[in-house]
Amino acid sequence: MSVRKMKALVYKAYGSPEVLELKEVDVPVPKEHEVLIEVHAASVNSWDWDLLRGKPYITRIGGFRKPRYPILGADIAGKIIAVGASATRFRPGDEVFGDLSGCGWGGFAEYVCAGEEALTPMPKRLSFEQAAAIPQAAVLALQGMRDKGNLQTGQKVLINGAGGGVGTFAIQYAKLHETEVTAVDRAGKRDMLLSLGADHVLDYKKEDFTANGRQYDLILDVVGTRSVFEVKRALKKGGTYVMIGGLMPRLLQTLLAAPLIRRFEKKNMTILVHKPNHADQQVWKSLAEAGRIAPVIDRLYGLQDAAEALRYFGEGEFKGKVVVRIKSENPMP
Repeated sequence: MSVRKMKALVYKAYGSPEVLELKEVDVPVPKEHEVLIEVHAASVNSWDWDLLRGKPYITRIGGFRKPRYPILGADIAGKIIAVGASATRFRPGDEVFGDLSGCGWGGFAEYVCAGEEALTPMPKRLSFEQAAAIPQAAVLALQGMRDKGNLQTGQKVLINGAGGGVGTFAIQYAKLHETEVTAVDRAGKRDMLLSLGADHVLDYKKEDFTANGRQYDLILDVVGTRSVFEVKRALKKGGTYVMIGGLMPRLLQTLLAAPLIRRFEKKNMTILVHKPNHADQQVWKSLAEAGRIAPVIDRLYGLQDAAEALRYFGEGEFKGKVVVRIKSENPMP
């Protein structure tokens, strides 16, 4: 029997988007507890950008000289084509979305295999492109605000790096809890941030949120470029700072300084370690189906232009999510 082929965005060396190639490779075969998915859409995350470049170097764990995963892409939406012998949650024909960062990546391809635990049934009323924009970014926002931040009604919340995927979901989630939200990002994203419900928008190039005298109950930091000692000035006593992403020196600084700041200033400084799971994806599925949140999609690209999608993402001007539309030209029977 001949091996089925598919198109995939492949890279064999770390670097800029120029190292990405659209190639024909073998369609993967699902293992015992896996399913095979025909990918209809996949979205770009900061992890894709970091893994592409191999920076910071911690991203090279398991593949120091060359990429461990030759096909990027974690957030996907598509249709189940086949199931492994012990897979029980889904059947062929089911439409799903999910985060593959815990089970091998591979979303920028026409087909991908994934463990069942990474997937959730598609939200009703949403397109594949909208669903693919949700998994990683939305779950990070949820875990940062609900689990680490203990978000409460009426709080003052600041989101640093609010204009990307995590930030746009975080604003919507915070406003569902009737909080006062300050969004920090580039000036060009102001109108979009206000449309999502942000009460205040700060241009980080013109105003330093750590030095203007205002304080917040919860600070969600998606970019992590500021010193923890600067950030704590903007945090109320008893408040919580949650670092989701950022430079390695800032992560280490936060990790080391957090116990002392908590003890002497009663301010909680913490780092979120992402835990992809279908239970948290289900929360966003329900909110999307109820019309209470909506993914923000800046640009759509085809698989043949996926390298350009990553280049645009790397420029940092994107609003919300960048999505790659992937639809197999020759669907498998």
